[in-house]
Amino acid sequence: MCIPFNLDHDFKRWVAIMNVYEGSILTVDHADTVARYLVEDAGRIVFIGDDLPKQYENTQVVHLGDKALCPAFVDTHEHLASFATFNAGLNVMDARSNEEIKQLISDFLPRCKMKTVIAFGASPYSVSEGRLLNREELDAVCPDRPFFMVKYDGHACIVNTALLNKVKEKVSVLRGYHPDTGEMNQEAFFAVSDYITSSLSIPELVRNIQEAIDYLASRGIGMVHSVSGVGFAGDLDISLESWLSKSVQQGFSIRVFPQSMDIETALKRGLPRIGGCFKCALDVCFGSSDAALNAPYCNDPTNYGVLYYSDETVIDFCKRANRAGLQIEMHAIGDAAFDQAARALKAALDDYPRDDHRHGIIHACLPTEKGLNICSEYGIHLPIQTSFIDWPQEPDDYLNSILGSERAVMLNPLRTMWDKGIALSAGSDAPCTDPNPIVWLYKACNHSTPEESLTIREALRMCTYNGAWASFDNVERGSLEVGKLADMCVLSKNPYTMNAKDLMQLNVEDLILSGASYQKQKQSWITAIARGVLSRAKG
Repeated sequence: MCIPFNLDHDFKRWVAIMNVYEGSILTVDHADTVARYLVEDAGRIVFIGDDLPKQYENTQVVHLGDKALCPAFVDTHEHLASFATFNAGLNVMDARSNEEIKQLISDFLPRCKMKTVIAFGASPYSVSEGRLLNREELDAVCPDRPFFMVKYDGHACIVNTALLNKVKEKVSVLRGYHPDTGEMNQEAFFAVSDYITSSLSIPELVRNIQEAIDYLASRGIGMVHSVSGVGFAGDLDISLESWLSKSVQQGFSIRVFPQSMDIETALKRGLPRIGGCFKCALDVCFGSSDAALNAPYCNDPTNYGVLYYSDETVIDFCKRANRAGLQIEMHAIGDAAFDQAARALKAALDDYPRDDHRHGIIHACLPTEKGLNICSEYGIHLPIQTSFIDWPQEPDDYLNSILGSERAVMLNPLRTMWDKGIALSAGSDAPCTDPNPIVWLYKACNHSTPEESLTIREALRMCTYNGAWASFDNVERGSLEVGKLADMCVLSKNPYTMNAKDLMQLNVEDLILSGASYQKQKQSWITAIARGVLSRAKG
């Protein structure tokens, strides 16, 4: 008997239907087994193999045909609250001129209910004018309402006069304040971001997060590692995401990383991990030429970027967090920042050795040989963003112009990292990029430096099992094995039989969590928070 893919979630749980899946089962187990049958019962996998045992012969069968079943995808670096906020706003990433962006804004304003209008994804490198819109141009299209346009890299923004007047007193003394153009970067950008996020009501934020989770699930993502701690009094967003991580419906999982160098921020909430960007960012980014470099930028011999902290400060943080048993992650884009992160984690582990710490360096865009050797020796993993490879918002010709071709070709060296035995996982850095695992797979297997590409099997492991491993969830998730939760994706084709150049033809047709097809979040914001506060589930 055949049944459709999209079983009603609640009905399936009530009657506890057992399912047999027949076809290409990509287990991503230790041997990368491809099986013919998978049996799921009560949300768990009870059989994997090529010959179906007699006890399951009369069980309902889902025939995959040309499709394939693989583990659910894991996004190992995302700013969930920020992505949720921007996802509710205007996405201008695909615009190819500032005139087009202005038209998008004009079309969006009448239907936008936000007190402050939010747009995101602007890049000077993907529009024909070769520059960002300025404050005067934003005033012309949106004169009366505060307007916040976030640059694609999430480290700068443009504000109109209405918003500038509201934040001027807070940001005018900070680095990165440019009132003439309306551009805010570095500390000024963080301050404006704080103002925006703190103006959101709790019901609004919860609704936005629920809609963002639904969006992630539509892409086959069943777990997200969220970095939080921006703009809320008492780090309310960390608490809020921690509560939601315990009450989120339909089997979706959230693992929260507080973006703080105060380890009490994690310990007082019972969180086993700490780190991310913002306060845990060691440098900035290439988009504003302020990622920290060991040698100066090619277009400015006086510019080495911005290294936010001294070695002493970062090492002290890592030692304290490591001794407290916390998992540590830190943002590092440039090679100077990467070296600093590797040195600090090495110092912490030399000070207090731990066999299974799973510390990580986020992004790791321009790693050094010395730093990678430390990662390999000390078991430091790398949550990377393959979406940054050949990225329209930050194209190769721009990177060549600021780094020089010799350094640019060394960006995101996936094969080098993998062959050193370093665990790589895949993250979107959303809202900086669209969280799309198919893009992660494609970019990993079609690197702009071809010899740095991964195989399709390696890339799928990076996007699934390694993501679960990176948050100590691999006992229950990340691969399709007997005893594990049935967290799975139905793909439109079997990627193992595809040419790497054709991977963008893949589609996610269904996300199955704990054995049931994902359904949209339905809880009220009050119920979601209350259940999270009372729950003892893992967050």
